[in-house]
Formats: sequence, C-alpha cells, structure tokens
Amino acid sequence: MASEHRPSPDLSRTILPIPDRKPVTLTTYTTQDPDTRFPPIRQLRPPAGAPNVLVILIDDAGFGASSAFGGPCRTPTAERLAGEGLRYTRFHTTALCSPTRAALLSGRNHHAVGMGGITEIATSAPGYNSLRPNTCAPLTETLRLNGYSTAQFGKCHEVPVFEATPVGPFDRWPTGSGFERFYGFIGGETSQYAPPLYDGTTPVQAPKTAEEGYHLTEDLADRAIEYVRQQKAVAPDKPFFVYFAPGATHAPHHVPKEWIERYRGRFDQGWDRVREETFARQKALGVIPSDCELTRRPDEIPAWDAMEPRLHPVLARQMEIYAAFLEHADHHAGRLVDALADLGVLEDTLVYYIIGDNGASAEGTPTGCFSEWMVNEGPDLNTPELLIERMDELGGPTAYNHYAVGWAHAMNTPYQWTKQIASHWGGTRNGTIVHWPRGFAARNELRHQFHHVIDVAATVLEAAGLPEPTMVNGVLQEPLHGVSMAYSFDGADAPERRPTQYFEMFCNRGIYHDGWTAVTRHGSVPWQMTGPQPPIGDDVWELYDTRTDWSQAHDLAAQEPQRLRDLQRLFELEAGKYNVFPLDDRKAERANPDLAGRPTVVHGSTQLFFPGMRRVQENTVINTKNKNHAVTADVVVPGAGARGVIVAQGGAQGGWALYAHAGRLRYHYNLLGVKRATVESDAVLPAGAHQLRMEFAYDGGGLGKGAGITLYCDGQPIGTGRVERTHSFAFALDETLEVGCDLGEPVSDDYGARDNAFDGQVNWVQIDIDAAAADADHLVGAEERFRFALTRQ
Repeated sequence: MASEHRPSPDLSRTILPIPDRKPVTLTTYTTQDPDTRFPPIRQLRPPAGAPNVLVILIDDAGFGASSAFGGPCRTPTAERLAGEGLRYTRFHTTALCSPTRAALLSGRNHHAVGMGGITEIATSAPGYNSLRPNTCAPLTETLRLNGYSTAQFGKCHEVPVFEATPVGPFDRWPTGSGFERFYGFIGGETSQYAPPLYDGTTPVQAPKTAEEGYHLTEDLADRAIEYVRQQKAVAPDKPFFVYFAPGATHAPHHVPKEWIERYRGRFDQGWDRVREETFARQKALGVIPSDCELTRRPDEIPAWDAMEPRLHPVLARQMEIYAAFLEHADHHAGRLVDALADLGVLEDTLVYYIIGDNGASAEGTPTGCFSEWMVNEGPDLNTPELLIERMDELGGPTAYNHYAVGWAHAMNTPYQWTKQIASHWGGTRNGTIVHWPRGFAARNELRHQFHHVIDVAATVLEAAGLPEPTMVNGVLQEPLHGVSMAYSFDGADAPERRPTQYFEMFCNRGIYHDGWTAVTRHGSVPWQMTGPQPPIGDDVWELYDTRTDWSQAHDLAAQEPQRLRDLQRLFELEAGKYNVFPLDDRKAERANPDLAGRPTVVHGSTQLFFPGMRRVQENTVINTKNKNHAVTADVVVPGAGARGVIVAQGGAQGGWALYAHAGRLRYHYNLLGVKRATVESDAVLPAGAHQLRMEFAYDGGGLGKGAGITLYCDGQPIGTGRVERTHSFAFALDETLEVGCDLGEPVSDDYGARDNAFDGQVNWVQIDIDAAAADADHLVGAEERFRFALTRQ
C-alpha cells in the first residue's frame, strides 16, 4: 500500500495535493522493542459521505429529442432516472461540443479555459487557443487529489490538435487532466464501427469488426461496467467519478439495423408535424409551461412540404436512424446504471444525465448527406439520386451519414435554431436529469431554475463535502465560475442562484439576466462554412422576457430599447471578464493554422515516418492535398506473393494507401467512398530490399483536381495511372496515418480491417511535397478552399 495519510480533520483541502504529515511517535531502536508502534497506513479519502458521481453526456441532442423531455426518441433510461429524480428544464450548454466539455470539466466559462470554439479551429487569442490554463485545474484533478477514483469513457474533444500527437504533450489528454483511466477517442467525431481508440495514451484496435457486431457505444459501456465493478471490488470505500461520453448522437449516425427498424414509418409525417407533436407532449409533461408558444421555423430552414416528394422516404429514414441512435445510446447508458444498481451503489451515486452538449446539429445540409464530409469535400456528389440509391446503407459502416436541417430544428422543439447558435435556446438548452436517491428526497419532479454546464463542478464539490481549491499542484487557482445546484434538489421553489450568464459562439451572442435575454444571431447558418460575413456592428439584437415568454417567441426590442441597451452593455462586461474578445466570426479560415495563428507540428517540405507509428492524426501529417508530392518507402519484400499495407492515411470515407496486393505494388485513392482510383505495378515486386515510390503529379488549376500517378521500384517506373478528383481540405476527422498497416476502416477494399499488415519489412516511409507548394501553402486559406467546394453545388 502507498504510504498516503488521511489528513487530520483540521487540515484544509484547499491546497492540493494534500501534503503528507509525518507522524510524531516514539522512536525505538529495533522492531523487537516492545514499545515499537507503527502508525496505521491510511489511504487518502474524501470526507465521509462523499458520493460516487456518474456524468452521462450525450452528443448533439436537442431539448426536444429525448422522450424524457417530450421528444420522439425513446430513452427509457433517462425516463427511469427522471422518475426517481429531477428534470431540469432550464439547463444550458455553450452551443458547441469542445467548449461545453471544457466548461463542464473545469467549472469555468469556455472562453476562460481557451475553448471559444472546437479544437480544430483554435487561434492564438487567449479565449480561443484551446489551451486550458493551469490556473483552472479540472474537477477531476481536484477529485483525484482528494481520494476519488476517476475514469472517462468515450469522446474527448478538448486536446489541442497540435498536442494530439503520438508523443504528446499529454498534459491536456484525459490522463493528464485528472482521469486515472481513459478509454475512448480523441477528436470531434468518429465511426461507431471502426473508431480510432486510445487506452490512456496508447492507440488500440477495437476488439471486433463491424461484421462481427462491433459498435463503439456498446464497447464503451462494457469498459465502464468493467471499471466500476473492479473499482468497487478493490476499493469499496473509495468513491468514483465516472464520465461516460459516447460519440452518440454526433454524426455519423451509426446504429445497428435492428434498432432502426423499430422506428420504421414513425417519421413519415415530416419534421414540421413531428415538431408539433413534440410540443404537445412537452406541455403534457410540464417541461414547458402551458402558455409556452412554439416558435416559428426560420425562413432558412425548408418546410417538409417544400422538399421533393421523391426525397421524403430517405429523409424519413434519416430521422429513423437518428432516433434509433439515441435510443441505442440510452440503452447502453442504462446497462451502466444497472451495473451500479447491481453493485448496490446506485442509491449513493450522484448521476447527471445531460442530453446533449449543445442543440441538435444542423450541419447536415437541407437534404442530409450520405457522407458528412461531402458537405465540404464534394457537395455536388451528395445528390438526391445518391441518397435514394444508397438509402439502405445509411446507418451502416459504408455510410457516414447526417440528417437534414429540418430534423435538427425539430429536435430542438420548441426553441429557435440549433447547434452553433449560442444566441437562442435551440443551440444551448439541453434537458438534464439529476438522480441521487440518498442525496435528496424529491422524486419525479421538475426544476425550472436557470443553470449552466459550468455549475456541475461546483455541485459535485458541494455534494462531496469538498472545498473549492485555491492552490493545485503549486499553482494559484482562478475561482470556479459556476454555482452549486444542490440548493434546488429539495427546493422546487428556491430562488435561482444564477442570475446572469453570457453566451457566444461564432459571434452568435446572448446574455441572460434576471429572466431577460438579449440575443443576436450573426452571419451564416450552421451548414454554411464559408462566404462573406456581415459586419459585426450591423448585427440586430433581439430582446425577450423569458419570465413570460418561455421559448423566446416575442421580440420586445422595439418596445424596450433602453433595457436592450443595458443588456448589451452587460454582455460586453461579461465578455470582457471571460476572454470573449476579440470576437472572431471566421469559420473555415480558422481550420488553416497559418491563418488562425495556432502552432503546427509539421514544418518544411518533408516528413519521415518509421515502422510502428500508429494513429498519426491528420493535423500532424504533412499536407499532401492540392500539390505535387511523393511517397517513398524503404522495404524488404518477402517474396513473389507480397501483401499488406506499407503506409495508409485516412479510411473508408477518404484517404490513400500504398500497399502490396497479390505481389504487385498498388496505390489507391479514395474520395468520400464514392470515387476511387487504383494504380498497379506492371509486374510482381521482386523479393529483397527495395525502395518503392509513388509520385503524385497534381494537375493544378484549383483545388481538388486530378493527378497523374507513377509507381517506381529502385528508381525505375513500374506502373502509371490517374486519379481524376482529389480531396481539397481533409481526408477525415477520425481516421489517421499508419506505417505498416491500416487501422480503423480500410482505405481500400483490397484489404480488410484486420490482418492487413505488410508481410515484409518496412524500414521507413518518407513523404515529400513540392518545396514551392510548402512555402506557399499558408497562402491558400481554408475559406478559399471551402468556397471552391461550394461552387460544385
């Protein structure tokens, strides 16, 4: 046992780690002396009565999605917990995933911890650099240093892209942020059938393939259940903090067909009617008041009847898949809850079930898409014909599908707008359930106090009887920005303790104060990532009295101009306090690190890779897109029947691979899984040591053009061919580069997801790009790239 000593009752826990205290006892000469007494070894524990904590965070689910809040998606686990606990009807997030997660775990506003956007668009501005300062230690570190066991399962989207490398730094990975155990993926989204998993900081392969029945959510639940059982078997007196954050229900919407079939025909009436049906159920449940009004559908979101009738079946199918995805996630969260009940610890576990890290996502275009990447990489490929032709593949491993904007709007009933739009409740209001039978007496009740995701940390600390630390690991801490929600647990009518909260995302801005909200939606809609933005100074502000207008249906700006001005000034004061300035309405441009100003990992025109390198994320690989480049591999070919991957980047939805197939060298280029090109050597590769090379002669004249391909062995050409169209911006958010194999979903169907390693020896792989292109690469802004893609619509 470690010689940690439980601090004496008078020792403050505000300075962490708690220093060990040397016991003052009689010193004897040998252990044979009868006066020899050893002090007992006491392990560090939180104060008596500290509960276990389970936080379940669903991704991209709006207020009107779950049946627990009147939605059409069955969520029996959420309903069960709500029936034994509390539904919070005015709980808020930040309108985007990385910021909400950073706020949840730190207890501070998202800009204050550098997360003004997702990590992929971080800039050098303090509020947007994705770097949580060490003055804002996460809740998990505080709990760990007070004797909690801590574990995270699922999505982590808080690691800066320039630190998401095989060599770190790992300070902002889960295991560097207070979690003793992590199993999940790093990034914003992933295939549910072949995710790029990490165990701690070590890349691992999923235990099964999609064909063998693998699904990420089930795997995460299995690991979480295994963890809590082990934790209670080994340290039953030690409470745990478990953060269960599945990739569901973020795109791609992946779920087994048998779950989808449960919803067949349930959404044929279309999104406008579904919204009305949800609204009626919400009133019946009381999660919105009887006088709440259903806000009008924005003009930018098409009516169901305005869609082509031939698309109606595939549009309905998109929603069937989404509903199944949410129910499937709820089911596996329920398995974890059941495991706690079986262990006899559920009654003393504080459970937060947060149904969405933002509003439902409207990033799937007005028609939805077969592959989410088509929105930017090939919008012209996402045709009605493709959607109809491949409708039966939606939800399965060959698709990377997202639903239409109209469904996202319906999933945010009764509110305006969606994810990204932090100004309106549709982007930020998420149904939340709190369950803690031994912590409060209330059962199956509603709570209408205004709260925000930053309040979770303060609540957990109060429940655990722990003070907010002033010093962590030798660093003076910034106070928490959240307030504890515990006052409301048995206080249905207790005055709310969060009178003020600001909101900002992509310059969509809002301020809540004493029931009033002043808001402004800025610029382009969520499914448009490019194009000129209007001047921020021209934004039109709206004013709502949410004490009487629950859903922000009636703009009072014209009637109360002075109140509006006062609230606008209050927003500026709060924004200045928490690093919101300078405002940044760029979207696509920020994907380019040279324009955004964040650090880059790769410099120059060449990069060398070695065998065994796995899960090298796209942000840490030299950019070969839209330029001449070459891939050279120093290998030992085992014989005439050589097979396997030498190097591959990307996956089934896009990428490239250099590999041996039936003894011949092949280069395969995959564009969005729908356009593929293979170039093969003219002859079988000879056995022995060789340098193999692929030269990519880019056509030029724009982005995403074709290229001539030449294969070489020891400097001699051995095959030629063409790729007619290429990726302009990125291969994938979830797939990576590997040397000697292809993890995840395979780039080429010539080899499978398993046993695809090169059967010879790879000594090294080098990627070279045109030096002039490397020097000029920063001049090709991401906005220009997205604009180019949009011209193909």
